[in-house]
Amino acid sequence: MANNEFFSDEDFERYRNLIYSESGIHFTSTNRSILESRLRDRLRQNGVATVGAYFTAISKDKEELKNFLDSITTNLTRFFRNQAHFDALEHFVVPELMKIKKASGNMVIKIWSAGCSTGEEPYTIAMLMSEILPPPWKFEIVASDISLKCLMTGKEGFYADSRIAGVPDNYLKKYFDKVEGGYKIHQTIMSKIRFDYHNLKNDSGLRNLDLVFCRNVIIYFDEAAQTNVINHFWDSMAAKSFLFIGHSESLFGMDTKFEFVKTQWATLYRKFT
Repeated sequence: MANNEFFSDEDFERYRNLIYSESGIHFTSTNRSILESRLRDRLRQNGVATVGAYFTAISKDKEELKNFLDSITTNLTRFFRNQAHFDALEHFVVPELMKIKKASGNMVIKIWSAGCSTGEEPYTIAMLMSEILPPPWKFEIVASDISLKCLMTGKEGFYADSRIAGVPDNYLKKYFDKVEGGYKIHQTIMSKIRFDYHNLKNDSGLRNLDLVFCRNVIIYFDEAAQTNVINHFWDSMAAKSFLFIGHSESLFGMDTKFEFVKTQWATLYRKFT
């Protein structure tokens, strides 16, 4: 990609390396425009002239570094983000859950999207489940976040034209209505999701969940807090349930009972007992 006056290739590499070392999130060239947009906002808010000067500032000021990381991670979400996870959900997780739950006569799959941001993740899950679950199977989704602003966006179910990139055409036609300025999620999908405020440091009170998505969230916590969150997930989940975390996150070395599962599509974790 060619250099530009505001944000050169060298700048991009420096910021990408910093973000990765501080948060575990890997920015690809595809996401470069998102990073550049967030940087412009931070420079304007801090009255800094260049990305070089801002890099120097966040290298010294841990609080502003935190603000910068928040600015590029909070909104770094999209429909069908990390397609491999949804492939694993469709081809491995759901068939496994159907076999397990059918034996017990329970035909409802309970899902939690933890740290759901503005709602793209739970809506993606809901659309996919609607496609692959045959009747009389049903599903329920709780979507939670610590940001009330994000929750309000999710509850509204409206997304600007630029926000629906990555949604397959058949899903767009089937599950969205075109409205002025963007798209509105169909009520049939919205009705499957309950948005709720929750701080992951605390027990959610949810129980017997079959599936938990918590992607690119625990990177913000220290080791003790990470273990606390993961143990809360364990308490909330049913036997033989599944946990998805971010592709740059791992439970390796953590004091947890979850077992690592590798599929041909993606890696995830399972509560066997």
